[in-house]
Amino acid sequence: MLRETAMEWTQEWLREGERAGEAKMLVRMLEGKFGALREDIRQRINTADSEQLFDWAECALTAESLSEIFGS
Repeated sequence: MLRETAMEWTQEWLREGERAGEAKMLVRMLEGKFGALREDIRQRINTADSEQLFDWAECALTAESLSEIFGS
């Protein structure tokens, strides 16, 4: 039981680490293309799941503005 719990925690930490890395990469990509990001956009990125981060990154490849990616 303890071993299973430890394995579950490890997997959860790995997923969170991957998600954090994806968020960091998206921020770098967007800042390189559009300049400094507003705090509300940073917050959305930092709280998004991996699927949403991937969708935004894919959209950023062709977007001409942050509003094309995030709206408003």
